[in-house]
Amino acid sequence: MIKRIALISEHASPLATLGGVDSGGQNVYVAEVSKQLAKQGFLVDVFTRKDDEALEEIHEWLPGLRVIHVDAGPPEMVEKEKLLGYMDDFASYMLDFIRRNNLEYDVIHANFFMSAYVADILYRWSHIPYVVTFHALGLVRLAHQKEMDHFPVERFTIERNAIMNAACIVAECPQDRDDMVKYYDADPQKIQIVPCGCNLKSFYPVDKNEAREKLGIDKKEKVLLQLGRMVPRKGVDNVISAAGLLKDKIDNLRLVIVGGNSDDPNEQVTPEIGRLKSIAQKSGIADRVIFTGRKQRDELKYYYSAADLFITTPWYEPFGITPLESMACGTPVIGARVGGIQYTIKHGETGLLVPPKNPQALASAIKKAVGDPEMLHSMKNKSVKHVKKYFTWKIVASGLVNIYCLAAEAHKKRTGTIFSLNRDLQLDAPYSLFTKFL
Repeated sequence: MIKRIALISEHASPLATLGGVDSGGQNVYVAEVSKQLAKQGFLVDVFTRKDDEALEEIHEWLPGLRVIHVDAGPPEMVEKEKLLGYMDDFASYMLDFIRRNNLEYDVIHANFFMSAYVADILYRWSHIPYVVTFHALGLVRLAHQKEMDHFPVERFTIERNAIMNAACIVAECPQDRDDMVKYYDADPQKIQIVPCGCNLKSFYPVDKNEAREKLGIDKKEKVLLQLGRMVPRKGVDNVISAAGLLKDKIDNLRLVIVGGNSDDPNEQVTPEIGRLKSIAQKSGIADRVIFTGRKQRDELKYYYSAADLFITTPWYEPFGITPLESMACGTPVIGARVGGIQYTIKHGETGLLVPPKNPQALASAIKKAVGDPEMLHSMKNKSVKHVKKYFTWKIVASGLVNIYCLAAEAHKKRTGTIFSLNRDLQLDAPYSLFTKFL
């Protein structure tokens, strides 16, 4: 029976402030999953890299839930593309922590490829079975980002190794599963689909007029919302260009863009905002676009509820949690027909799907939706029901528990044991391949 679970999330702490370049969906996923597992009675430790000198080793977050800050690299923010060289230290630290505290984990859940690398090392040391959620696949990212992808090429080998050695692989949507099979020759029988979720205590409908009054938004405006990390692949420029095509076709049009590395829209701290402002200027809608900067999660329901439409058109998206949050608040979504977005939005019922990088198609969808209040009202009601039925974190955690149990049981049948720590084995050459990236 599963009792104690370790989650590894090397760069995405569940305690982090969201909205920055490296803080987003994975942080939310790890936070919500770990909290739900603890509520269900499991003992949960989340291992994440210490990125601030002031952080203590053990943060007692909730009953049954701890966040362990791992000494691996400098205690400061480091771009995730530059973290691989510290993962041997991360694994050594975890082994030492397990030894010092006489812990026996029944299963490890690795999040992202570097966490899978650590989990694989621990598996060789301790025979703790592991499952992995990649959150993004390197070969898919490379296909879209090309020369803008700065991860080391060793990522692809690590991902292939994890797909082969993990007891189970968690895909967040059918596209995620299909990409693993296509790009990595993964065994489909080893892959289980468990989506991301939405916290319905944090995201729920707020009266539109009340939300707009709180945010200082004119009640007469047609409000489009873009919310998320300010990085090029999120396609915010596509939304701005589409809005520019509509400036003479929709009266009182307003585009609100939430996100950034600071609480104000500081172009020095978030250079992407400067690029987007330039696009708004060229599109002739600079006076209709509001950049808010980063906002706290308890504020986001007001932004979702104040909008007539939420728009998200990334180049690619492994899953995408923001569409769920918007639908939970009763705001229909226009999303790119990619990744998890095409899985969570029911086209014509809870929103509309459009091709990415296509301002004309997006503009047509916006005009259609804004011009049909009856359709928007219907989508609003269906959106809330859709999220409640399929995408709560409780549902997600229950699906993961089933996978953990299957992984542990399969491992026990194969080896005769779940946990067998080799207390003498030290980290050596086979697992010190990436120090050149320091």
